[in-house]
Amino acid sequence: MRHIITIIKKQIRDTLRNKAVFIQFVMFPALAAFMTKSIQIEGMPANFFVKLFAAMYVGMAPFTSIAAIISEEKEKNTLRVLLMADVTPWQYLAGVGSYVFFFCMLGAGVFCLLGEYTPGERGAFLLIMAAGILASLLLGAAVGAGSGSQMAATSVTVPVMLLFSFLPMFSTFNSDIARVAKYTYTEQIRLLLDSLGTESGPLEGILIIALNMILFAGLFCLLYRRQGFRQGRPALTKN
Repeated sequence: MRHIITIIKKQIRDTLRNKAVFIQFVMFPALAAFMTKSIQIEGMPANFFVKLFAAMYVGMAPFTSIAAIISEEKEKNTLRVLLMADVTPWQYLAGVGSYVFFFCMLGAGVFCLLGEYTPGERGAFLLIMAAGILASLLLGAAVGAGSGSQMAATSVTVPVMLLFSFLPMFSTFNSDIARVAKYTYTEQIRLLLDSLGTESGPLEGILIIALNMILFAGLFCLLYRRQGFRQGRPALTKN
């Protein structure tokens, strides 16, 4: 636990220095606030921009943030030094993941306050966002673990981020895209947010999000092992 707390403190100190990560936490909440307050169209569904940008936020902010952090520390050999200092891979992931999760949930809180929800719906809103953020963290950790540098990570995160972030928006206008998008966790986040205040059951959405998490966790384990980090220490290599 001491190792995890130390890693969290380190990441907090690095937040303001790493503008690329910091902007991910504030961009979509700021856009949602601006659009919600400035655009009022007759017949527009309630909380339209809140739900739309919340799903995009889940697919972008936690994913790109943790991928950038892990790939940067691998490139600078910070991660290798931590592992040699008896910090296990899972302690490191828990520390970095907790840091990103906390700041992403602050953004989720902004979305929640912008929406017109009852107290019970606000609690459900935050739980749905937490599930999506956790799924994104696992996917981002897999990309970071499988990338040898920030540039390599960026080449993967950009197309994957665009796919998961914009599918929920495209699916609202195209039924063919919606039939494919429903198998992604970001689309299910949007659908679950749409179901708040209705009697539609969330079971299918929860199941798809859980399956996405299992897939991303398996991908992380596979890529992490291929990078040569096992049992908390770097694998020895011959010169």
